[in-house]
Amino acid sequence: MNIRSLFVAATLMLVSTLVAASDGLIAVKSPHSARDTMNRLEDIVKKRGLKVFVRVDHAAGAASVNMKLRPTEVLIFGNPQGGTPFMECAQSVGIDLPLKALVWEDASSQVWLGYNDPAWLARRHGVADCPAAGNLSKTLAGIMDATIQP
Repeated sequence: MNIRSLFVAATLMLVSTLVAASDGLIAVKSPHSARDTMNRLEDIVKKRGLKVFVRVDHAAGAASVNMKLRPTEVLIFGNPQGGTPFMECAQSVGIDLPLKALVWEDASSQVWLGYNDPAWLARRHGVADCPAAGNLSKTLAGIMDATIQP
């Protein structure tokens, strides 16, 4: 095996441990606590000029009805500059906008950061070739990568 093959194999192994995709959900492991991950995400989203519409704390909701839930929060955010071109490709995309990101802690205390893959959303709405989906994919990947940096 040559150096290039080793590099490719190592890269693939790293990516497979960091990213899990199922039915359009991209999930990456976070080295931070759930609260820190969500706080970092919200801060980065705001710094990049996106509007935060709401932050939903599902664990707090569960506690309000005397139920327990591990840390689970959703951030709903967006910008008409990114979302409108996507909806111009298919207005039905509006059901999936604004963008959402989920931070949760699993049963083994691993924190995850997940979001809907814009390419998957584009396929869902019959506009797989919509350039806006690619732009949103790059933007979201950058935001998520910045969020999970040590």
